[in-house]
Amino acid sequence: MKHAYVFPGQGAQSVGMGKDLYENVPEAKELFEKANEILGFRITDIMFSGTDEQLKQTKVTQPAVFLHSVILAKALGVKPDAVAGHSLGEFSALVVAGALSFEDGLKLVAKRALAMQAACEQQPGTMAAVLGLDDPTVEQICASTEGTVVAANYNCPGQLVISGAVEAVDAACAKAKEAGARRALRLPVGGAFHSPLMEPAKVELEKAIEEAPFRTPVCPIYQNVDAKPYTDPAAIKANLIAQLTAPVRWTYIVKQMLADGVEEFTELGPGTVLQGLVKKVDPTANVESKSTL
Repeated sequence: MKHAYVFPGQGAQSVGMGKDLYENVPEAKELFEKANEILGFRITDIMFSGTDEQLKQTKVTQPAVFLHSVILAKALGVKPDAVAGHSLGEFSALVVAGALSFEDGLKLVAKRALAMQAACEQQPGTMAAVLGLDDPTVEQICASTEGTVVAANYNCPGQLVISGAVEAVDAACAKAKEAGARRALRLPVGGAFHSPLMEPAKVELEKAIEEAPFRTPVCPIYQNVDAKPYTDPAAIKANLIAQLTAPVRWTYIVKQMLADGVEEFTELGPGTVLQGLVKKVDPTANVESKSTL
């Protein structure tokens, strides 16, 4: 029986995440403290007892979600047959599959977060969730809207997030409602993730990813850019670089995993977002979420 581990991205965070691991698992405490050193600030203080606002900052959120997922996986001693992560979660997946060390993974995530934050400040943008339309219809709406707006997150059938310049996203939302969307509403995010507006961040992160020591993972990683399984470090790097400006094809990752014989999914990290999305892709899927031991 194939067992896949899947890892959430930005947006899954909540205050208190990972605290029980820190308090009850000595190895986990050690890794959290190592992370505080690598990052140069006590991220554990914000994770365990900060405010929602502090935790919402991209430079905090991304390492926090990564740390919770990876340290939980290590504490559980998981042995995956396949892995995947939603956006940021792809980095968690790579570390759990052994393609990257904990330290190198965290350094890349910290760099990614800062680069994305800077790109958001350089070119303000936004994202919006479109519910109740099929993927080709939303793609057509984006293509016919003036300005920068693209399909960014294929989350599950009937739920697609679009991303781009504020005016273009608003115009696409209006068109989506006209086309019969159940909802088309802006998300409370700081920028246009997974769109061409992230190009400055992609350029900045490319060098860091190229220089990081990647190894062959212990199992395939299904990557965001094309939903296909990879084990070749060179291909994994190229896909990871492309990921910043390309869409997250989560619907197709889940479908591909099921087609390849995955029978069980476990979401590791804060929240239960991916558990819900997997169920929407296939209501019969065997899936659970774990945020603690």
